[in-house]
Amino acid sequence: MAGFWIAVLSGALMSVQGVFNTQVTKQSGIWVANAFVQLTALLVCLAVWLAADRSSFTALFQVEPKYMLLGGVIGTFITYTVIKSMEMLGPARSAMFIVVSQLILAYLIELFGLFGVEKQPVETKKLLGMGIMIAGIVIFKWT
Repeated sequence: MAGFWIAVLSGALMSVQGVFNTQVTKQSGIWVANAFVQLTALLVCLAVWLAADRSSFTALFQVEPKYMLLGGVIGTFITYTVIKSMEMLGPARSAMFIVVSQLILAYLIELFGLFGVEKQPVETKKLLGMGIMIAGIVIFKWT
């Protein structure tokens, strides 16, 4: 149950962050806002690491495959694309498309066992659920 609430919190924080970042972009520029977001994220992570974790940074050099270290680079483009989509579509529509694309890609990663994830079989109920979500977007978009 804790995982459920953490996921709900994550979605809520992503929506609020997207709105905040879009507003900051209007007054500063998208790459300035993006850099600020990433810088403040780094500072918070370092503060929490100093206060609570203290695991060794050298473990990063042992990560295999090395492309797994691209999360921060991907995060930069996530911030950029969230800002642009919220600017162009508004928060609600943007969030719907983001969530559905996350779900579809996550399911494909599971189906094909990509990036070290355990391969899962195709399940009709999951495909039906995605179809219902997509139908919901169509209804939401045209109402």
